[in-house]
Amino acid sequence: MVGPVPPGNCTAVTEFVFLAFPGQLWLQALHFTGMMLFFAATVTGNLLILKAIRGDARLHTPMYFFLESLSIIELSYAATIFPQMLVNSLQERKSITFRGCGAQMFFFIGLGSADCFLLVVMAYDRYVAICHPLHYMLRMTRRFCLGLVALSLALGGLLSLQIAALIFYLPFCGSNGVNHFFCDVNPVLKLASTDTRPAEIAQFAVSVLVLAVPFLVICISYVYIITTILRIHSAEGRRRTFHTCSSHLMVVLLQYSSCGVVYLHPKGIWSDKLDRQFSLVYTVVNPILNPLIYSLRNKELKQAIVKVIRR
Repeated sequence: MVGPVPPGNCTAVTEFVFLAFPGQLWLQALHFTGMMLFFAATVTGNLLILKAIRGDARLHTPMYFFLESLSIIELSYAATIFPQMLVNSLQERKSITFRGCGAQMFFFIGLGSADCFLLVVMAYDRYVAICHPLHYMLRMTRRFCLGLVALSLALGGLLSLQIAALIFYLPFCGSNGVNHFFCDVNPVLKLASTDTRPAEIAQFAVSVLVLAVPFLVICISYVYIITTILRIHSAEGRRRTFHTCSSHLMVVLLQYSSCGVVYLHPKGIWSDKLDRQFSLVYTVVNPILNPLIYSLRNKELKQAIVKVIRR
């Protein structure tokens, strides 16, 4: 599978070569070790959350069901990026096939978008629990929760399919050096041998739908949540109620700030190197911090994880 070839004496690109990996052998070994540790921490942290939630009947509630779904998405997201990155760290030629790059971009965008949509769902869950507690169990049924998770995945997949198809339908001819560690949208788009403005506009529109709109919805939800919390007469009651959503709020700020910096900033405002560094935050750091934030700030989940470790 290759992209359409433009007129003229030109060979279509059949593979991409990643240029961001270090050249020295000792730096490559250091990079491999670091990525392996990050991958192991991501898998371990999220598997512990899954095991803890499934093994403790107290955690069989909508809030923890969404957290469980978030961990599954985080694991899938990491599996899309880390294995290829680790393999390339050990290879002399750090490449990926044209079709493999398209598949990696599709899953990367799809799972990342589903992650953002699921954070909106979790904000809605906290809104109903705090602002309408008497209706919570009536609204947040198992079937409804499953539907919200499925909708998040479906929307992420649909938007991802459109972007990946639009980009990889473009002709790629000549340069195949991707200035990144994986097939991210902007570095690949720069290699297209034609006008990329329609694809850039579509990519920005999807970024707004995935990042700006959900973040606005979450902010509105928290306005209602905080207003309701402030009406609680007891200081201890206010503290305990806010504590139930503080972890989610921290994850939201971390996720949307790191992604927004990369995908919503004006073109050319800073270097590709800085873009790459920010992208590593949401691809490498966030999947580790998310389970850590939830486990450290949630007493019930922390106790369940300790039980799993002791077993």
